Order: sequence, then structure tokens, then C-alpha cells
Amino acid sequence: MYSEKDLVAVGKRENNKKRNYLVVNPLQGKHIPVRPGQAFELFDALADLIRAEYKEERLLLIGFAETATAIGAEAAVRLGAQYIQTTREHIPGVSYLFFSESHSHATEQKLVKDDIDQAIGRADRVVFIEDEVTTGNTILNIVSVMEELYGNDLKFSVASLLNGMEKEHLEIYEKKGIAALYVLKTDHEKYAALAERNMAGGIYEECGSAGCVCAREVKINGKADARRLVDGAGYRRACESLWHEIDAAFKFEAGERVLVVGTEEFMYPALFAARCMEEKGVLAWSHSTTRSPVMVFADESYPLKTRYELKSLYDKDRTTYLYNIESYDRVFIITDAAGGEEEGKNSLVGAIARKNNNINLIRWC
Repeated sequence: MYSEKDLVAVGKRENNKKRNYLVVNPLQGKHIPVRPGQAFELFDALADLIRAEYKEERLLLIGFAETATAIGAEAAVRLGAQYIQTTREHIPGVSYLFFSESHSHATEQKLVKDDIDQAIGRADRVVFIEDEVTTGNTILNIVSVMEELYGNDLKFSVASLLNGMEKEHLEIYEKKGIAALYVLKTDHEKYAALAERNMAGGIYEECGSAGCVCAREVKINGKADARRLVDGAGYRRACESLWHEIDAAFKFEAGERVLVVGTEEFMYPALFAARCMEEKGVLAWSHSTTRSPVMVFADESYPLKTRYELKSLYDKDRTTYLYNIESYDRVFIITDAAGGEEEGKNSLVGAIARKNNNINLIRWC
């Protein structure tokens, strides 16, 4: 169904000695703007693989922050399954399961233990949702933590858009009884060399928080937070309600060019709203800010041409990035950041304003 050309572009990580490359998926809606229908078609292909394999089982899906949060959410929506994502954010008043993602730019991952305690007893199988799996070590880390807490009778699987695991890693999974489902099998052997190929150019923009760039700001209540346990049907209803409020507040015209930007771990509601716009005839694209520092080059074969360095809407001391901003008729930022972070807001809005005039900020509260 999909080829490597469809789903793989290789970027060069900045200052990461553990892995010099990043697999940039053009259809995932993270680093590169994507037509939302294409992203959902890809996510649903993975969800349908899970359904076919485990149609008689009650599933707990766990999506990995930040890049796989939308993939996991859509799988849960399509399957009507329990869902929770890992997070790097602080959630007051809860306890966590901690584990590591060693090759990442931000190695700490955590799950809300209170919710896992509740969900485990209702699930026949835990399915970890990833955008791509290379060694599978991150999954093994969280499996080890969960087996220590909940016993060895749990059944685990990993489902990913891309699977680049070599034979030795697949054998470890087979011995542990962890099944691996995927849309496309990849060979990562050449990616490190591709990341080091000779390229030049690329534009780096530092977007500070000085000054206030005007953006229409709207708050919408009824947020569903996938950092906490949700069920797929309920999460879909919440996202539909969010869209109806957006649709009521703004008039959309068929044929207008619109960009919808999510923020860090908060990807799915932005993609969902963009798809709803697309269904009204809007020419919509969507992607999200990210913690991933990736180098940019002007070479036509390279996926990322321009990098905007931002302050996070969630933590003014955190640096985030947005890539490949173009000009649109309107831009909508959709975030669950609570507010009060003027530096982060001004930084993101200011970056988008380099090429856009009509910018709207929607807070889901």
C-alpha cells in the first residue's frame, strides 16, 4: 500500500551522538504540513491491522509522545479502545510510571500510573503505538516496568507506521512474545549516511517573545486530555464538539488555504479539526510544533528547509521548533496550553506572522 518513498524522508538531528538521523514521515503531520485526509488514511491503515489481529480482545492502546500521539488517538477512535499517551509534561496530583527513550532529544517518558492501574484490569492486551520502531528498546523498557508492577501474565504488542528492527531485535521480541505490527518495513542501515550527505543552505530563525503580534484568541471548553485515560468513542465526541465550536466561531469557505498548527504532544485535535475543514472543501494542511531540533538545508531532496526556534507554550524555559512555514489565507493554532505563557504565545504567533497575516489562537480548556 505504501512505499518507502511515501513515508520516509531522512533528516539530520542536531547534536545527537546516539543517533544522527531522524525519520521524517511526510504524511504524519508532525514536522511537515500534510493534507489531513492523507494522515488519517495512513493512521487508519495501522488501526485496521490492529483490528484484524486482535478483533476479539479488549485493548489498551498507549501512544508515544510526542510524535505518535495523533497516531495512537486515531487508532483508539477507530477501534473504540481505551487510550492513553505517554507524556513529558507535569500533571499535578498523580503518580507516574517512568521509563527512558535513550536515543531521543528528551529521554524521559512517563505514564500516569493511576490510570494504568485502572485500565490494566479491563484490558486483554496492551498495544504500544509508535510512528517508527528501530531497535524496540524503548518498548522493552516500559514492558519491563509494567511486568514488575502488574505481573508477567500481560500480553503486549507494538504497532507502528514504520518498523526498522533488525533480525536480532525481532528475535528478542519473539522470545518475549511481543508481536510487532507495522504498515511498512524499513531498512535503517543507510539512513545515518544519508543524514551526513553534503548539503548547504537552510534558514534558521530565532523567534523571541519580544512584542505582541496580534492574533484572535478564542477559548473553548470541554477538553479531553489523552495524557489521562480516555476511551476512543468519548474522545471522538469531545473532538467533534471542539470542531463544532470552531465552525460556529469562524466561517470557512471552500477553496481557501488554511494551516492548522498543533502544539508538541497536542497533535490529534488539530489534525481532527483540519480534516473537518477539509470535508467542507477547505484546502487544509496541518502539522505541529516539536521538541526535535533538526538541521535544515536548501537541497531539494531534503525535507526541512526552514526552522523556527520558539519558546514553548507549556514552559517558557523549553525550546521548541516549527518547520517549513508557508503562506496561507488563515492560520489556526490549536493548543491545550492553559494560558498565561505570553512569551511562548508571542514566539509562536510571531514565527507564523513572518509569512501570514490572519492568525487565530484556539485554546481547548
